[in-house]
Amino acid sequence: MSVRNSRLRTAVTTTAAAAGSAGLLAGALYVVHAESGSGAAAGGRQAGLVGDAQAGRQPAGPAAEQVTGQAAATAARLADRLGDRTAGAYIDSAGRPVVTVTNEADAATVRAAGAVPKTTRRSPAELRRVTAALRSSFADIPGTGWAVDPATSKVTIWTDGSVTGARMAAVQRTARQQGTAVRMVRFPGRLRTLALGGDPIFGQGARCSLGFNVTRGQQDFFLTAGHCGNAVRDWTADPQGGQPLGSTVQSSFPGNDFALVQVDQGAAGEGAVNLYNGRAVDITQAGEAVVGQRVARSGSTTGVHTGRVLATNATVNFAEGTVTGMIQTNVCAEPGDSGGPLFAGDTALGLTSGGSGDCRTGGVTFFQPVTEALQAFDAEVS
Repeated sequence: MSVRNSRLRTAVTTTAAAAGSAGLLAGALYVVHAESGSGAAAGGRQAGLVGDAQAGRQPAGPAAEQVTGQAAATAARLADRLGDRTAGAYIDSAGRPVVTVTNEADAATVRAAGAVPKTTRRSPAELRRVTAALRSSFADIPGTGWAVDPATSKVTIWTDGSVTGARMAAVQRTARQQGTAVRMVRFPGRLRTLALGGDPIFGQGARCSLGFNVTRGQQDFFLTAGHCGNAVRDWTADPQGGQPLGSTVQSSFPGNDFALVQVDQGAAGEGAVNLYNGRAVDITQAGEAVVGQRVARSGSTTGVHTGRVLATNATVNFAEGTVTGMIQTNVCAEPGDSGGPLFAGDTALGLTSGGSGDCRTGGVTFFQPVTEALQAFDAEVS
C-alpha cells in the first residue's frame, strides 16, 4: 500500500538483539508533557539500531525476518490450540518454534505442525497458582511485575528501583514462599508511562505516538496507548494545534493500555509504518508475539530500535494501576514513545506502553498486544 498522508503513518523498527526470556525487568509509561520536551523534538532524527547492530552485526534481512515470522506464527497458533495444557511457546536460539507440552499426544501434535515440543518442568496449573499468589500478595505495589518464562517453567518477578523497605520485604517474602518456581530480577529506574513516538500526535499539553491506522466499517481510526487516550480527547499533528487529526472515542487504562481515535475527514492515512530513513513499510496483518521473536519499535523521540520478545502475558504494576497481558521486550524506549507500534515484518504486534532505561544505556519496554485492541474495538489494520 502506498502512503498518502505522512502525518498519519505509523512508526516502526526492524529486528535484532539477543536475550531470551530471562531478563524480565521493570519499566515506565512513556508520555511527554509540554514542559518536559518540545513537540517535534526528535521527530526527524535518524536513530541508530540496537541489539545485533549494536554488537557489530547487521540485522537480519527480509528473508530471515520472514522465516522468523513464520516460526512465531506457528508457535502462537499451537499455543492457542493447546490452551491450558501449555505453559507457553518461544523461538529458540536456532530460530525454531518451541511449544511446551504436558503429554505425548500434544507433543505429537506439535511435531506434526513443524514445531519442537518441550515437556514443561512445572504444570501450567502450578504456574497459574504461582501467579495468582503474586497477584493477591503485591499487585498493589507499583514498580513490580511478573511473567511466566516458558523456557524454564518458572515465573520471573521483577522490581524497580522504587521498591524498597517494607514493600521489598513483602515481595521477597512471597517469592520465598514459592520456592524454586520463581526467580527475582532487580532493575534500576522506575515504571512510568511513555508518550511520544511514531509519528508524533499532540493534545492537552501531551505528546504521544500514533500506533496503527485501522478501519471499522467504512470509518477511519488509529490506535494509540490508553494512558494517552485517557488524558487527551482532541489530537493534532502539531503542538500548536493547527493540524487536527481526530478525537479519542474509546480508551482503556489501567487493566489494558489502548485507545481508539476517530480520524477527522481528510486526515486518514494508509496502513504503513515510518522507518525514519525516508522509507515506510506496509502493515498488512496483526499477530501474536512469541518469546524469542525478533521485533521492532519506532518513536518520534528515539527513531528505530530493535530487539526480542522476553515474555508475553506479563503483568506490570504501574503507579497508575496494573496492566495485564503485556508483551515484554528488550527494545529500548524513552519518554514520548507511548502508543507507537511494535511490529515484525508486515505484522502489527503491539502498542508501546511503558518501560525503564533509555536508548543510550539500554532498557526494557512493555507493549499492549494489538490483537486485543482490535478485538475490543471491532477494528482491523488498514
